[in-house]
Amino acid sequence: MTRTTLLLTAAACALAAAPALAADKLTYFTWSGYELPVFHESYTAAHPDAVDISVFGDDDDAFTKVKAGFHPDLAHPCYDKIARWNAEGLLQPIDTAKIANWEHIFPAFRNLPDIQAGDGKVWMVPWDWGNTSVLYRTDMVAPDAEMSWNMLWDPQYAGRLATIDAVHDTPLVAAVLAGVNPFDMTPAEMDKVAEKLREQRPLLTTYTTDMTSIEQSLASGELVAAMTWNASAVALKGQGVPVEFMDPKEGMLTWTCGFVMLKDAKNPDLAYEFINSALEAGSGKHLIEAYGYGASTDAAFGEVAPAKLEELKLPADPQKMLETTIFTGPMKQNDDLAKMFERVKAGG
Repeated sequence: MTRTTLLLTAAACALAAAPALAADKLTYFTWSGYELPVFHESYTAAHPDAVDISVFGDDDDAFTKVKAGFHPDLAHPCYDKIARWNAEGLLQPIDTAKIANWEHIFPAFRNLPDIQAGDGKVWMVPWDWGNTSVLYRTDMVAPDAEMSWNMLWDPQYAGRLATIDAVHDTPLVAAVLAGVNPFDMTPAEMDKVAEKLREQRPLLTTYTTDMTSIEQSLASGELVAAMTWNASAVALKGQGVPVEFMDPKEGMLTWTCGFVMLKDAKNPDLAYEFINSALEAGSGKHLIEAYGYGASTDAAFGEVAPAKLEELKLPADPQKMLETTIFTGPMKQNDDLAKMFERVKAGG
């Protein structure tokens, strides 16, 4: 064999090997803040440097990018968007027999109707859940103030309020305050929701999903109250900021998100390993203690001291919380509501 033949053979082998090497790296698309290695330690130990993680700011951003052609192996949307992803043919079923802790996932999440794919398969493996509510400065709000979502519509706090820029958050709350079922609205009811959103718009400093900026503004006193998730309350209380995460009389919003496998996933075996790693008790324990969110498994909750759960206002069984909160499931008019929300934000 000549030197030239050897070089050509080596080059051909390298080219043949390149796709296989690339295919051995999992791609994962998740919310900002969930990319931390502590959430998938056993996967990283088994496969060092074998995951590429991209982050998104909200569900709509994630859906738009995937629909436009970004194809990770795994993604991390929330439950209320699963039907939308499925309608576009983006997902493949996940075999629950390959999910080590499947039976440890709380029934409230394991049995959600829109994740069922039949024959022991699901479209989403629930992983995290939490609440959306009003986080407010206790030193800037009267002690006898009504614990209601209406605080984010109170004219006395004009210019010192902020809310979440997502269709399944602010418009949903507006619907509740307007006396409308947010999950199935008539055109006339949607008009009521639009009017409620228009009422709020001039009172706000911003619509955003950037919780870091919201936390900074609450800490400085620039904001009196804002719509946030559990993690913001945990972060600010940890800094000694006098805040409270409201339990509104109308009910907090409760959401759950999880893992979906894309239809054209190149690394399904690695995807299953990653999911199983994230469902280990230690991963869920960190999620609970660091962010104040609930993990989907009873095993994770079993690792957290009862006093810590009480401090975080998390029940040991999420079914109890779901009895008094508004669960954010699929909204039939999601697309129309999103378009209306954009018009209102633009001043229409």
